[in-house]
Amino acid sequence: MRVGWRGYIPAITTPFDVDGQLDLPGLGTLLEWLHAEGMHGLVVAGTTGEWTSLAPQERKALITAVGKQMKGKISLIAGCTAFTAQEVVDFAETAHACGYEGVLVTPPPYIRPSADEIVSFYQTVSDGSALPICVYNWPPGTGVDMDFDLLRRLANIENVVAIKQSTGDLRRFVQTYFGLCEQIRVFGHSMDDGGLALLRGGGGDGTMGAGGVLGRTQPDFYNHVWAGDFEAARACGRQDRVIMDAWYTSELVGRFGSGPAILKAALNIQGLPGGYVRRPLLDVRQADLERIRETLASLGRA
Repeated sequence: MRVGWRGYIPAITTPFDVDGQLDLPGLGTLLEWLHAEGMHGLVVAGTTGEWTSLAPQERKALITAVGKQMKGKISLIAGCTAFTAQEVVDFAETAHACGYEGVLVTPPPYIRPSADEIVSFYQTVSDGSALPICVYNWPPGTGVDMDFDLLRRLANIENVVAIKQSTGDLRRFVQTYFGLCEQIRVFGHSMDDGGLALLRGGGGDGTMGAGGVLGRTQPDFYNHVWAGDFEAARACGRQDRVIMDAWYTSELVGRFGSGPAILKAALNIQGLPGGYVRRPLLDVRQADLERIRETLASLGRA
């Protein structure tokens, strides 16, 4: 209960201009749109925000710009994933100073640390920062799929208050939710009939991801659930399911480009400042732009 995070909290894109520079005016416009569309919070500088291509000072500048504009208006969670706990704490200090409510952190990517090493990593982050931590299980990006026993150990760390369980295995998500929901918040509910049944039967905290590209439709899924209007929630969830099935694999990896490239293209098509991706990522090809446009048109958004 240290945090009030719940509902639809998109991991937002980071706009870059044609030269690959941070587009802070575009970012400001995107933030105002997301806020006006009723998002329940924002994750900044996460996987979708292309943290991997941001220099440390750029990531701090991004965190600072969002905090300056949105502090006090909406819950802010900073993506602080890094290769060492000391780097994570450094980013967390910037987020804390800028009014963020917490940090989102995966295990160190690439090196595939052991369970004991992962626990030590998060313990060091917890000891070094006052901000609440959302543990992010992201197997496609880290090479590590944290099992339930490990997640339970992490849930016992003082500042860990939530888990973003981005597994494509429904059984793993259900195990995580029912095993830990009385101790911490668990994010990762699918916005479909299965997710709705779980929310109705067992409750739930919410979903983080997908950039908020459908605007109000995505937070309204949860707004309708909370109001008890499950048919309206189902209608919103069907729209979210369309883009998830059309644009992503079951492992939550983009079908025809990176996740950031697909979501930025979707924003651009709707006249919003998605901007460009930064190398080594590539923008979506023209033929695939038409696929994205067709998907959005089928939902009345293009």
